[in-house]
Amino acid sequence: MMELITKQYIVDENNRKIAVQIPIEDFEKIEQLLEDYALFHLMKDNQGTELLDQTDAETYYKQLVKND
Repeated sequence: MMELITKQYIVDENNRKIAVQIPIEDFEKIEQLLEDYALFHLMKDNQGTELLDQTDAETYYKQLVKND
C-alpha cells in the first residue's frame, strides 16, 4: 500500500506552485527507495559479468557514490 506524503507548497507572488516541502523522514524514505531501485537495475543489467568479492564491491560502490 502506498503511503501518503504530507507536503506543503511554496508559491510565488502569482500564487503559482514553485516548490514543495516534505518531512525529512519522507524524503529519506524516497531517497532510500530510489537508491534500492537503481542498485537493483544495476545488478540486473550486469548479470553474467565478472563477480566482485565483498571488499572490491564495497570499494566500487563507494566510488560510484563519490562520483554522483
